[in-house]
Amino acid sequence: MVPLQPTEVYTVVRIKVVFAALVLALTPTATATAVANPYERGPAPTAASVEASRGPFAVTQTTVARQSTFGGGTIYTPTSDLTFGAVAISPGFTATQTSVAHFGPRLASFGFVVITINTLSGLDDPDSRGRQLLAALDYTARTNPRVDASRLAVMGHSMGGGGALRASATRPALQASIPMAGWHTTKNWSTVQVPTLVLGGQNDPTAPDSQHSLPFYTSMTAAPDKAFLELRGGDHSDPRSDNVTVRKYTLSWLKRFVDDDLRYDQFLCPPPVPNTLISAYRDTCPHA
Repeated sequence: MVPLQPTEVYTVVRIKVVFAALVLALTPTATATAVANPYERGPAPTAASVEASRGPFAVTQTTVARQSTFGGGTIYTPTSDLTFGAVAISPGFTATQTSVAHFGPRLASFGFVVITINTLSGLDDPDSRGRQLLAALDYTARTNPRVDASRLAVMGHSMGGGGALRASATRPALQASIPMAGWHTTKNWSTVQVPTLVLGGQNDPTAPDSQHSLPFYTSMTAAPDKAFLELRGGDHSDPRSDNVTVRKYTLSWLKRFVDDDLRYDQFLCPPPVPNTLISAYRDTCPHA
């Protein structure tokens, strides 16, 4: 075999380098996919992971003393150098943060900074709770360096759910809202522009879906995305317990709209059909 001359070797090497560059440019890589959405946190979800009691992040918690604008609470933070979206959660009438405390470590372990709050008074009405949710979000964003203040969400149970609705109407820049067994005397929320998951219970005697959750959902004509989930046989207190269906859909909703994580769209769209756990589900698919 005749050995290649130096100029011929250079030409062959250059062709190989150019070809390799073209292959890299035309072939999607894991790295390219990862950087496409800088807000993705954690591995790709599975049917098991969205129902799991804990996610991939270790969590620390900090007690917040009573403030002039909300009644204090607990902040749960993923142990990481990354930044995260933040979620504020309000309890219902006469309840304290202990009634929603299970959401804190769980959601934080999946990549959110979470504050569960006490209200200034157990008797505070939903609109007051809405103001306190926003105050708690602002406090958390101001004091916790792990919070991305552009990605905030609210949740609440009963009158706290009514507070989440009011907070959403007040601050359209929120990324997501989840009123659970929500209670509010206002039924028309046509000004809400926040993606909202309304959670109700089929047998709720305190905030019957026909008088609360369904009118809330139906009236949200300006919301870019919305869903209504009714727990089969669910009563008013169901979201206060660590319910696997509530786990799955609250996490998926927050991941999809706070983190813009399309990997979770599969659990929301197409919407689930009624089954032994869900008596009704309405949605504005497709999200993506």
